[in-house]
Amino acid sequence: MAEASTPDKPSTGGLLVFVGLPDAELDDTARGILSVASRLSTLLDDCWAAVSFACEDPGIVESFGMYGVPEIRVVDAVPEIADCLEAQGNLLVRAARSQEAKLFLLAHNDLGASLAPLLAAGLRAAIFTEAVTVVRCEKGLKMWRQGLGAQILESRVWDGTSPLVLTVSTRALSPVILPWMNPTRPVVKRFSPGTAIVATPTRIVERIPPDPQTVDVAEAEVIISAGKGCDRGTFEQLRELSRLLNVSFGVTRPVFDLGWAGFERMVGQTGRTVAPRLYVAMGISGSIHHVGGIKDSGRIVAVNSDPKAPIFPNSDEGFVADLRDVLPRLLDRVKKAGSGAA
Repeated sequence: MAEASTPDKPSTGGLLVFVGLPDAELDDTARGILSVASRLSTLLDDCWAAVSFACEDPGIVESFGMYGVPEIRVVDAVPEIADCLEAQGNLLVRAARSQEAKLFLLAHNDLGASLAPLLAAGLRAAIFTEAVTVVRCEKGLKMWRQGLGAQILESRVWDGTSPLVLTVSTRALSPVILPWMNPTRPVVKRFSPGTAIVATPTRIVERIPPDPQTVDVAEAEVIISAGKGCDRGTFEQLRELSRLLNVSFGVTRPVFDLGWAGFERMVGQTGRTVAPRLYVAMGISGSIHHVGGIKDSGRIVAVNSDPKAPIFPNSDEGFVADLRDVLPRLLDRVKKAGSGAA
């Protein structure tokens, strides 16, 4: 790894990346958007900086530096601002103007998706959301995003003549530190708005964790899916298993065609493209359309009675077994664990 360096002067203009710090730590989404920002600054051959509402921990600052961040702008704000998205947007607009940033970058998570239109309106900037690929082209930056259930790619070109607010799909984010990212000792500068923030008409009054049983499967962390290898009995057992484990339940196209589940539960390129931490494929053969819809999953575990099922080469772990034998045992183990039995 290259020796860490400290910038000689603070960066202005160029790219400004917003980094949210949930639970006061740099999570994988934050690391991923820093990685994208580092790459884009190289593509644009321009300066860049990060902006955040909280960055006091020296360990966090050091983590920023691993991605080559030259400067961190910490926006002074009262704790209550976490419940006021409009106030956050207002402050970030001021920070972007003071930085004279041309490109404002955010991760397309709940917070980034909410802030992006506020920033675009405040900066009178163009906006492009949920980008999956960004490359340098003759006219500037060319950006792609998925459309029509990931069946097409839509592209736009930014020529750099006007400001741009760009969000990057969380599926396209990777926290990997690339070899060419020279570590730095970021300069931490506080940004204090010149005037008080006017009270906003809306605020967050409660944060309710998503219910895995009803959340959109595209946003689910863990999914158990049923395929055509299930009969009605094993299908209902899988539904019960998902309820007991409090995870999301999905189905393949053949199961949807049987009318056993709604379209919103269908996983695959003709249904919902998913990227959970864990995907468990039960009785799923592994058609090209289904595999294409789950390929971004963190880990894929498959159970199928056919040892030659195409799902296995696309899985991290595979088990050749009959669901009629496996599911009763799984349910029994889960029920015993839930009741505290040995």
